[in-house]
Amino acid sequence: MRLSSRIALAFGACVPLLVVAFGWLLLHLVAQDLRAHQDAQLRARATIVAKNAKSYLDVAGTDHPVMEQARRQRVVNSARDVGVRLTAPGGTVTAGPRPDPLPSLPHSAPSPVTVSSGDKDWLVLSQRVGAAKEGTTPNLWLFSPDTVDDELALVRRRVLTGAALAAPLAGAIAWAISTRAALPLRRLQRRTSGLDPRTSAARLEHSPTRITEVDDLAYTMQTVLTRYDEQVARTGEALATARAFAATASHELRTPLMSMRTNLDILTGHPDLDPTDRAEVLDDLGREHGRLLGLLVMLRALAQGDLVEADAFASLDLAEVVDASVADLRRAHRDAEVATHVAMGLRVHGWEQGLRSAVDNLLTNAWTHGRADDGTARVEVTLRPSREPGSPAVVLTVDDHGPGIPPERREEVFQRFLRGPDSPGSGLGLTLVAQQVALHRGRIIVLDRPDGRPGTRFELRLPATGVRDVEGTLPLLQRDWLTGAGA
Repeated sequence: MRLSSRIALAFGACVPLLVVAFGWLLLHLVAQDLRAHQDAQLRARATIVAKNAKSYLDVAGTDHPVMEQARRQRVVNSARDVGVRLTAPGGTVTAGPRPDPLPSLPHSAPSPVTVSSGDKDWLVLSQRVGAAKEGTTPNLWLFSPDTVDDELALVRRRVLTGAALAAPLAGAIAWAISTRAALPLRRLQRRTSGLDPRTSAARLEHSPTRITEVDDLAYTMQTVLTRYDEQVARTGEALATARAFAATASHELRTPLMSMRTNLDILTGHPDLDPTDRAEVLDDLGREHGRLLGLLVMLRALAQGDLVEADAFASLDLAEVVDASVADLRRAHRDAEVATHVAMGLRVHGWEQGLRSAVDNLLTNAWTHGRADDGTARVEVTLRPSREPGSPAVVLTVDDHGPGIPPERREEVFQRFLRGPDSPGSGLGLTLVAQQVALHRGRIIVLDRPDGRPGTRFELRLPATGVRDVEGTLPLLQRDWLTGAGA
């Protein structure tokens, strides 16, 4: 059923109920007014009749029959449209309409009371009009038919008639108005009825109608379709990442697995192998195993970075991340000499696991490739706020004492699987660092040491908390550090 039809039915049902409710209230108020008016008229008539009745009683039973007759007629004439009953020494005077048969009448009723005679109600007012004479107490009664119920019945019939007429009329008017009012909603319904995000790339185009509910609904539909497109894209990225992970893993793991297989064949095929040679084979086997394990860990980290969602990002203190990474490096490599200058309270909006992985790889790279001529691994780590004007940022620098990186090779060190011939790593450590920097809308550059001594400085710059919100944290471009070349 259409919305306009529902509104028409609702109005068609509600309006008669409202008419009846207000009609009942009107009847109650009209009944009070009619009864008050009727009582007031009867009292006003009683005042006039009582005055004439006293004048008549003054001459009743005297020797002035002409005057008595005239005053008696005056009593009858003053009653007009009300009934009169007057007990007097000379008899009872009656005139006008009165109950038949006569019911029991009150001897004193200064305010009108209701009595019944047959199937009809009467208003009766009673009062004494003079002193007792000849054993008779003069009393005056006035009668008036109670017509309030008849008048209320007429009003009641008209109210019900109005309610009966109001039902279809209100329904028709409500249908016309609601049809007009619901026109923007029907247009929106027609535009959305043919949308199927699984089979068509068409999306909802909506111009504001200045109708809050319609505009909000259209905005919600657009948001839902946008989220659907985003989820479809993310699902495609996840599938591409999974396929790339399998393909890359199978390709990159082939060499260490074949090397390990060769070493195992040597060990099993030559049980009497010289102890020195056996130790060398076992040492090579351990290195290949370590390389294999590191490669799997790095591939997994890259895949997580390509698939991370915005809800994984939160405000965190980067100093705590750096301190934890430095502590792990010192525990894992006792020979490392790490000097830190870390400013506390520098917060960024980031993915803690990703930033921790990036800092770990920067420190591991400095320990591996940044040894001085005497073989000592000296690393300086500095965390400070940016001194550049503009948007606030946090700057992390990692300095080593190695041979340095030529300027022409400083960009390619972040490429996947690029490693030196003597490197024990997987060639993915700095790629993972670059991925995390891109995810956090930061920047990383490779520099010479500022003191002029041999070595390399990696400078990582991240926006401070408040510069980027949750929606703007993830990069707008496709994240393809595992599936593509990365950038």
